[in-house]
Amino acid sequence: MRYWLMKTEPSEFSLADLKRAPRQTAPWDGVRNYQARNHMRDGMRLGDRVLFYHSSTDPLAVVGTARIVREAYPDESAWDPKSAYHDPRSTPENPVWLRVDIQFEAELPCPVSLTEMRKLPELKDMLLLRKGMRLSIQPVTPAEFEAVLRHAERLAASGGS
Repeated sequence: MRYWLMKTEPSEFSLADLKRAPRQTAPWDGVRNYQARNHMRDGMRLGDRVLFYHSSTDPLAVVGTARIVREAYPDESAWDPKSAYHDPRSTPENPVWLRVDIQFEAELPCPVSLTEMRKLPELKDMLLLRKGMRLSIQPVTPAEFEAVLRHAERLAASGGS
C-alpha cells in the first residue's frame, strides 16, 4: 500500500463534497500536471490511502482521509470543449490526462494545518513542506501519514490548534 496527499480547493471540491457524493466516491479529475498524472498512472493502486488537503483556503490543512477505489483511467473532461479542463491534444483514442476515483474514509477530528505540520519533526522531509512544492498529488511515507493522523488526535484532545 502507498500513501498520498491530494490537494483541492474546497470551493471547487471539498471533503464535504466527497462525503455527500454517491457511495461517497468521486473521480479526481482535472489534473493537468504531468508529474501528478504520472503519480496517478504509475503509482496509485486500489486501496492506497490519501490525506485530503484543502488548499487556497485559511487555514491550509489536511482535513480527512480517503482511499483509491479505481485506478487511473482516461479523464473525459479533457475531451469536452465546454469543460474548464478541456485539452484538445487529448482524445479518446490517445488520452493525455487521467483520473482516479477516491472514496471518503474519514474526517479528521481536527484539521492539521500547514503551520502545525511545519512544527512536527517527523514531517521535516515531507514533500508538502518543501519550498515551492505546489504539486496537487504527492507521495507521503507511511510514517508521515500516521504522524498527521496522530497530530489530529492530539489537537482534538487539546481542544484544537
